[in-house]
Amino acid sequence: MNTLKNYIQNHKTKAATLAAFRVLFGVLMLVSLIRFVSMDWVEQFYIKPKWHFTYYGFEWVKTLGVYTYALFALAMLACVGIILGFKYRISMILFFLSFTYIELIDKTTYLNHYYFVSIMSFLLCFLPLNATFSLDAKNRGLAYAFVPSWTVDSIKLLLGIVYFYAGLAKLNSDWLFRAQPLKIWLSTKTDLPLVGGFMNQTWFHYAMSWSGAIYDLTIPFLLLIRKTRPFAFVAVVVFHIFTRILFNIGMFPYIMICATLIFFDSSLHEKFINGLKKVLKISAKSTVLTKELYTYKRPKNILFIISLFFVIQLFLPFRNLCYPGELFWTEQGFRFSWRVMLMEKVGYTTFYVKDSVSGKQFYVDNTDFLTSFQIKQMSFQPDFILEYAHLLGDHFKSQGHQNIQIFAKSYVALNGRLNQLFIDPKIDLYQQKEGFHNKTWILPLNDEIKGF
Repeated sequence: MNTLKNYIQNHKTKAATLAAFRVLFGVLMLVSLIRFVSMDWVEQFYIKPKWHFTYYGFEWVKTLGVYTYALFALAMLACVGIILGFKYRISMILFFLSFTYIELIDKTTYLNHYYFVSIMSFLLCFLPLNATFSLDAKNRGLAYAFVPSWTVDSIKLLLGIVYFYAGLAKLNSDWLFRAQPLKIWLSTKTDLPLVGGFMNQTWFHYAMSWSGAIYDLTIPFLLLIRKTRPFAFVAVVVFHIFTRILFNIGMFPYIMICATLIFFDSSLHEKFINGLKKVLKISAKSTVLTKELYTYKRPKNILFIISLFFVIQLFLPFRNLCYPGELFWTEQGFRFSWRVMLMEKVGYTTFYVKDSVSGKQFYVDNTDFLTSFQIKQMSFQPDFILEYAHLLGDHFKSQGHQNIQIFAKSYVALNGRLNQLFIDPKIDLYQQKEGFHNKTWILPLNDEIKGF
């Protein structure tokens, strides 16, 4: 306990480390948002759909229609504030709230790296990334040379959790002993120059699977050790660039490459800041007073919030242990657990509406209500299927239909297996409620996947 107290109170590092991270984070987020708008994805994902699939407990988060563009503009404006270090705390909070709200509008767009950005931005709300090289420092006439080491180490810890938990998730029989789903995905990349010839070879599928697991499990520790850090960073760059070439995963590889720079000594970050000063022609002579160490006004409150945050991050990914059945099949506890690119799931789900009194029934044309992307995601995810059933029931009830029952015929294939019946077709989904309880209407997988 004394060692921990001593570390919190007395260990410090150069404030330039956080300043460099702030600039890189802000730039990458701004580019990501501009890219999203330029690809017309705001219209495609948030404005065009008639219905949106919501997260349990966040049903109150609704699309703003055409005003969603204003939400993106607010997030971009917050990014500019983050980059400049202007009203940093307000800028970061605005970014966290606007970005997270956008992601909560429709879970159809869920990606692990969007979740990573949300929780990282939440953490950064409590860290002094504006201690130096910021307009805040200039405006108050005061900068700080050092920050407590734990402020930098907390970022390292979050990155370590992401990598290590992603590695733990790969320790399953499909990934290690069937090379799935990489075997499916890589086999479609034979047209790539130089490496295309390997994409159909079984040994290459297994080599990629095993090396991916080893990489995720070891890279946080290799980055922490000074002697192995340069080689580890080369591995980070090679790994993420290669995955970017193979898979269309947007800005995530660049975000992770830049984020892992936090593991390097503060001297590197000072060189980066000094380089920016030269490019921006900022005079080395400054009227800003520099103090030794940044200190929090209420350190116990901040440490309590951050400690609670990390307790949640450490235990939330294991909530799937509370549910029976195969995780990849039922997906109960799958999201927010760093199970990155572990399954290839394809489904075909049809719904029919039945009058429980007369027995009359009719099938639903999903294209009348959902976009093609929503149909694809809904067809193999149980919570989507249940929510869609309720949306259909409410819709047809409002149209004057009575005694409504909603049934689904769903067939799903997982990681190259033959498809099988997914949802119990005898269960009236309109009577089933969403919640944290086990979804007994999901039929069991006719196979076993061993692992975490």
